[in-house]
Amino acid sequence: MISLNIIFISNNKLVKTMENIKKYHFSEKESDITILSESKKAILRAKREFLYHRNVLEKYVQKDKQFLTSFSPVKIKTDLKIIKLMADTSYLCDVGPMATVAGALADLMVGVMKNSEERDFTPVKNALVENGGEIANDSELSMKIALYAGKNELNLNLGFLIEKKDCPIGIGTSSATIGHAISLGEADAVTIFANNATLADGAATRIANLVKGNDIGKSINKGLDAVSDIDGVRGAIISRQDKVGHVGKIPKMIRIEGDKQIILNEKIENLYLGDSDFLK
Repeated sequence: MISLNIIFISNNKLVKTMENIKKYHFSEKESDITILSESKKAILRAKREFLYHRNVLEKYVQKDKQFLTSFSPVKIKTDLKIIKLMADTSYLCDVGPMATVAGALADLMVGVMKNSEERDFTPVKNALVENGGEIANDSELSMKIALYAGKNELNLNLGFLIEKKDCPIGIGTSSATIGHAISLGEADAVTIFANNATLADGAATRIANLVKGNDIGKSINKGLDAVSDIDGVRGAIISRQDKVGHVGKIPKMIRIEGDKQIILNEKIENLYLGDSDFLK
């Protein structure tokens, strides 16, 4: 079992185009992070950004326990970037601030990789950060992701092609059946596509909380109906048991081909899979 709800894949053609892309993975306490970019310098900047903001957050929640534990938005007064970003987004999604933390850190990391204001740094063309399954991506190269929905029959059969035209984009997934995050619903996977990862993270929690009840189809529709209520969310796909629904503008859906167990075991290592067929 892996904790990620989204994992990367690539086919032979994509592997060839990504030969110059560097990948860096590290873990820090509860955080499990992967960074992709063509620039080692940018990757190291992103890691430093993560460590800085995580430290700020850790110190802040020691003083404000409500910010750490609340399932609802919390009023704050602060100039701390990470705290303000999480708090503001939690109000948009009507969730607790910590429901946005993974996406917020990912956004801040991509932000410093794309920063054009510093004289001694050239912004990268490709910047992707995956933080515990939440993704912030602003890249020129196309990348594929596979939806991991636990025991759901759709598991690793459905994926998305993230193209340059989709970026910048945030992707967040919440699940009641996999992973360690708290969900008050019963969805196998709620994947949100939004303007940034902070919003996608919080919205995925919000929508997933709504998907519950004995009527599977009705529960999915309830979640889909609520997507349009959150400004900045582009689209969503919800899977529960043998049913799936989607709404809004989502990246091109693809059918994932290849050995599913290899995909799970290797996560985002070099996977040489056959071409995927686009879903009609």
